[in-house]
Amino acid sequence: MELLEKYFPDLTKDQKNKFANLQDLYKDWNLKINVVSRKDIDELYLRHVLHSLGIAKVQRFLPGSSILDVGTGGGFPGIPLAILHPETNFHLVDSIGKKIKVVNEVMEGLRLKNVHTTNARVEEVPGHYDFIVSRAVAAMPTFVHWTTGKIAKESNHELKNGILYLKGGDLSEELATYKRAKIYDLQDYFEEDFFETKKVVHLPLKFKK
Repeated sequence: MELLEKYFPDLTKDQKNKFANLQDLYKDWNLKINVVSRKDIDELYLRHVLHSLGIAKVQRFLPGSSILDVGTGGGFPGIPLAILHPETNFHLVDSIGKKIKVVNEVMEGLRLKNVHTTNARVEEVPGHYDFIVSRAVAAMPTFVHWTTGKIAKESNHELKNGILYLKGGDLSEELATYKRAKIYDLQDYFEEDFFETKKVVHLPLKFKK
């Protein structure tokens, strides 16, 4: 929690309580269904929670906006972002049912009201969203193909509607065909060594009917 308060000093009491409860919830459910590696569970706040919140350092979400988390796994980055943005709507999607089960149980344990989930491939999910977020579930061309047609028409944020993607390493080849993509280095926001190669990629996408 000290780590989160270091970079997000304006958390409300309710937000602090929800973030504080994450560790026990994930430890408990991880014993039943392994969604976070054993190595990472002890560094949950650094490797999963704060990493997820790197997206919020690039773009905070407005009340009433809609965010789609694709391949959410155990609920990252969607659940930490939903705690930070209680008036924003989050839709967490994963094709693996046991992972969505864990997400649903964590949501219930936290009493999160601004999140709903779907156990499906993202191609099967209808609707339009201000932003699509994810943590490196596929190479960018594949991810763009999966999410085509899911971006809302009207942009209301500082950044244009599109994808906000947590990735690591050298992305020059993967993003070569995306001239509008912008890379944000998380080491510019967080000083821990873990973030040295971690990035957020913003790729604006046009609305398609």
